Amino acid sequence: MRLYAAVAGGAFRRHTTYRVATAAGVFTNTVFGFVFAYTYMALWAERPRLGGYDMAEALAYVWIGQALLATCGLMGGGFEDELMERIRTGDIAVDLYRPADLQLWWLSVALGRSGFLLLGRGVVPMAIGALAFDIALPARPLTWLAFLLSVALGVVVSFAVWYLVALSAFWLMDGAGVVQVAWLSGTFFSGMLLPLTVFPGLLGEVARVLPWASMLQVPADVFLEKRTGWGLVEAYAFQACWALVLLAAGRVLQRAATRRVVVQGG
Repeated sequence: MRLYAAVAGGAFRRHTTYRVATAAGVFTNTVFGFVFAYTYMALWAERPRLGGYDMAEALAYVWIGQALLATCGLMGGGFEDELMERIRTGDIAVDLYRPADLQLWWLSVALGRSGFLLLGRGVVPMAIGALAFDIALPARPLTWLAFLLSVALGVVVSFAVWYLVALSAFWLMDGAGVVQVAWLSGTFFSGMLLPLTVFPGLLGEVARVLPWASMLQVPADVFLEKRTGWGLVEAYAFQACWALVLLAAGRVLQRAATRRVVVQGG
């Protein structure tokens, strides 16, 4: 495990060097945060308690979304581009023969990247949102820790989804279509546009049980203390189950890809 901890640390340090990109990301997240905040204010003024949130909770949801947008890779743009490029060029063969697990290696990269993005691109927009608007904040200090754990689980689920997307490049001439579908699904079903509790009927029920809910909707509800006691345990169990299922699916695809490389190499 020391190796993977070093990989995660290296990924964290690597992203600290992108200072201009980080500043641009903070600016972008902040601007979009204001756009969404004023949109939500107009919507909630017409429909108070929409989705079970009051105005302050809805505004907090906006800024949580901006903090987690890059952290949880809701729109991609993380490790999957590099991994897919290595598959396309054939460099992945070297990775598969290394004495390190491919999935754990890239999970470590994703965790290091997400840790930096939470601090580098998440904290500042959230702080600006708290200063500019009357947003709901946790009443109990332990909620912050519960929120961070939920975010960590959301990052693992996000990694597992994008790992499957990246591995599709072994069988597709161009994985751009799969990336586009995953990007659209993450945008819509994570709750980035609107809380999933707003979605009506069957659409809402389906959206709330899909893995993308683990990346924003569930952490936001933990932050807003909608999930407490057994509800918090259920939230963690939901995220952990999706993480295990998707990581296991990634294992299966990884073995199939390894056999494909071995056969072609032979």
